[in-house]
Amino acid sequence: MSYPGFEEAIRRVITGDDANGKSTIIIDGAPGASMAEAGLGGLLDIWADTHGPLDPKDHTPANLEPVNLHPPTGGFKVRWFVIEPAPAGVPAEIMNKATKEAFARFHADDAIIDQTRAPGMHETHSIDVICLIKGDASLILEDDETRLKPGNIVIQRGTNHAWIAHGGPALFLAALIDRELVRT
Repeated sequence: MSYPGFEEAIRRVITGDDANGKSTIIIDGAPGASMAEAGLGGLLDIWADTHGPLDPKDHTPANLEPVNLHPPTGGFKVRWFVIEPAPAGVPAEIMNKATKEAFARFHADDAIIDQTRAPGMHETHSIDVICLIKGDASLILEDDETRLKPGNIVIQRGTNHAWIAHGGPALFLAALIDRELVRT
């Protein structure tokens, strides 16, 4: 998946400890897994974790396959995601259908509840910390909407929402925390 102008922003650096207990870089490069949807955008997963206490010597790569909208049960996920502007002239019913099909491919067809305000309206069951990195975008809610600028952060608390990009793709960084992790 390639998004011109975002190459420098889409780099993951993961740290850990070496055999001597010294901090080191264990991963430096591209996303661990990604999925693109033409005309909609894509998910680029960085890291996920569910396997217990933090151990910097454990270099086991996070299992990011298959790409899934939701964080793992009892865990968290960090990802970039890209939202593309809606293609001009495409009827709402076609965009709604394409969006539902895309959500099904990343195991989240149950997240689409009401597409009245936007094709990508979906409800997650996680607490998401989301920062707009590049581009121009809006957060759409059932009864509200706000325009975002790079550096703005949204705390998305399990509500029905959508993202709309204006004038070109918008790149976000998200930390998705499963509600079960928050309750423990």
